[in-house]
Amino acid sequence: MWRPFFQPYHLIIVQDGDPTKTIKVPEGFDYELYNRNDINRILGPKASCISFKDSACRCFGYMVSKKKYIYTIDDDCFVAKDPTGKDINALEQHIKNILSPSTPFFFNTLYDPYREGADFVRGYPFSLREGAHTAVSHGLWLNIPDYDAPTQLVKPKERNERYVDAVMTIPKGTLFPMCGMNLCFDRDLIGPAMYFGLMGDGQPIGRYDDMWAGWCVKVICDHLSLGVKTGLPYIWHSKASNPFVNLKKEYKGIFWQEDIIPFFQNVTIPKECDTVQKCYIYLSGQVKEKLGKIDPYFVKLADAMVTWIEAWDELNPATPAAENGKAK
Repeated sequence: MWRPFFQPYHLIIVQDGDPTKTIKVPEGFDYELYNRNDINRILGPKASCISFKDSACRCFGYMVSKKKYIYTIDDDCFVAKDPTGKDINALEQHIKNILSPSTPFFFNTLYDPYREGADFVRGYPFSLREGAHTAVSHGLWLNIPDYDAPTQLVKPKERNERYVDAVMTIPKGTLFPMCGMNLCFDRDLIGPAMYFGLMGDGQPIGRYDDMWAGWCVKVICDHLSLGVKTGLPYIWHSKASNPFVNLKKEYKGIFWQEDIIPFFQNVTIPKECDTVQKCYIYLSGQVKEKLGKIDPYFVKLADAMVTWIEAWDELNPATPAAENGKAK
């Protein structure tokens, strides 16, 4: 289903779990495939920051990519259809979202003012109409919604059939639960902050990888005056994961998020942090200091955040003209 949409582009496949298993990629795709052995070989001791047996391992692909725009998708996501029955080109819509500005500083009630048939409404300040560079485009899902385990258990048959034809900027100062199932971002603007944390094998938590990245990304985007959009495009999410397995993974996170969210709501990044890397290193220190009191896991996570940035910088030597987070 994805062939007509993905074949023109370079694919990076990150294999989750057992590296001795062989993934057969269909003919005709330009791709790189990495398993755990490759990650260990490329990163050496720093491979400890990449999760094992968890979808969080995808962020290794972000690190080794050499492309400006990254689109990440799960293996149970298929091409959705719009209300007219036409196949949705998710990648095309994401790139449209990324290439047009965001409006994080003032909400436009007609949603995306740069879209055909829309504009800034009466009362929208002219000084803000140029908008901000868009760093992230967060897409949605038809069929199986992205619910946590308790919601899955009480609504086992619920399906998302509502196609909402809208894209909007998430306002500055507002956090959101980012889902990595259908997500696009500008690697030059925000790449080093797209770390999906320590999850899965050997960790006390899972299924918070994309959300952790989303909280870090959003506070850094707010600090650097970058935009985050959500809405179109939709993909078709084909299967629901087991709610009992999910509950086991999410159990601690459901409690911890009541402290994690206020932490991100209240954190202030200093002005001298003018690149994504500097912002992220500062955040890691705050995570260790403030969230480390909740559980030793957060001390380990804070250290892994630093290791991630070190590994990113090793694989992506910065040039003075292209420091991450500085709008070109």
